[in-house]
Amino acid sequence: MTVQGATLLDRFEAERPRLRAQACRMLGSSAEADDAVQEVWLRYDRTDMSEVKNVAAWLTTVLSRVCLNLLRARQARREQPLDGHTADWLTAVDENRIPQEEVEWAESVGLAMLVVLDRLTPAERIAFVLHDMFDVAFSDIAHTMQRSVTAVRQLASRARVKVRGRQVRTADRDRRRAAVEAYLAATRVGDFAALLTLLDPEIELRADATVTGTGKPLTLHGALAVAKSAVAATPRARHTALALVDGSPALVMAPLGQLSLVIQFGFLGPAITTVQITADRDRLRTFTIALAG
Repeated sequence: MTVQGATLLDRFEAERPRLRAQACRMLGSSAEADDAVQEVWLRYDRTDMSEVKNVAAWLTTVLSRVCLNLLRARQARREQPLDGHTADWLTAVDENRIPQEEVEWAESVGLAMLVVLDRLTPAERIAFVLHDMFDVAFSDIAHTMQRSVTAVRQLASRARVKVRGRQVRTADRDRRRAAVEAYLAATRVGDFAALLTLLDPEIELRADATVTGTGKPLTLHGALAVAKSAVAATPRARHTALALVDGSPALVMAPLGQLSLVIQFGFLGPAITTVQITADRDRLRTFTIALAG
């Protein structure tokens, strides 16, 4: 390798962690992110960079366009990210088949964030990730996306509303959020006694046929049965996060950011009276999901 080649490689490698972090958030898939960064390297390697004044900005522009094209292609095919085709997520979690480093990557980004980002349009996602998550100027994003600054601001604004939802804080919703968080915390460590303190004695749990994997829905009655069911689901709890679902505090299970099921709660006073678990793919698409704030 020539001195010039070594210098080019060193400059790229210095930017690689940032580029990969951006690509992971734009694409929601570490495998696709690695492919996108590799494509940027190939373009960088065959480009005369002597006239480029800001290499970091050039790399961000190329990466963003690569990711935008991938997102548009995915949307046109109406497919999930590539990772979504490789596993039955519920079974993969139950059998502990998801690599630890991939789990840690998804946790570092935020499971709920990955779910919400996946519901944005490609253009909204690029604008939001670059501006709100990486502080890229709207003028630079406009150049990247070949749109006006005003149009890019509008894209980011629409994305922000979708990501954050309508954060109307009330004492009642705050109490329910705290109860849902406590339910998740107790499930993660298998704390049967803590679960019982949260559940109404006459609680009813309903799970659809996709959740059970038997082709038949499931109904459980009573706090003891529901608490036992939650403890049995402890392995799934690590892949579960708090979110707003249709405006109410709920839980989303999303291994590597892939939405697999939604858990909704009903209340009477402070006690949880109903649990509804949904994993049917068509039904999952109908939910409005936002960060819990």
